Amino acid sequence: MIYKVEYTKTALSQLKKIDKKIASFIVAYIEDKLVDCDNPRRYGKALKGNLNDKWRYRVGDYRILAKIEDDIVVITVVEVGHRRDIYEK
Repeated sequence: MIYKVEYTKTALSQLKKIDKKIASFIVAYIEDKLVDCDNPRRYGKALKGNLNDKWRYRVGDYRILAKIEDDIVVITVVEVGHRRDIYEK
């Protein structure tokens, strides 16, 4: 199975607020590791607690929170943010 990546409006908004250099680094990571990959779980880590339906991907001091939907072969990028802020919601 080849996964495609989609972004929520929240994730796109958060990417626009981040420094352009860091945002381009994050997008490059997504394009390189997640777009058209066959196993997105090998790059990330499953979260626990109230975020147990999401996966975390580390990109420097930033984190990508995503939902992996196997039945429709889609990775939905839900949030992007600095590691100190991303889990507080």
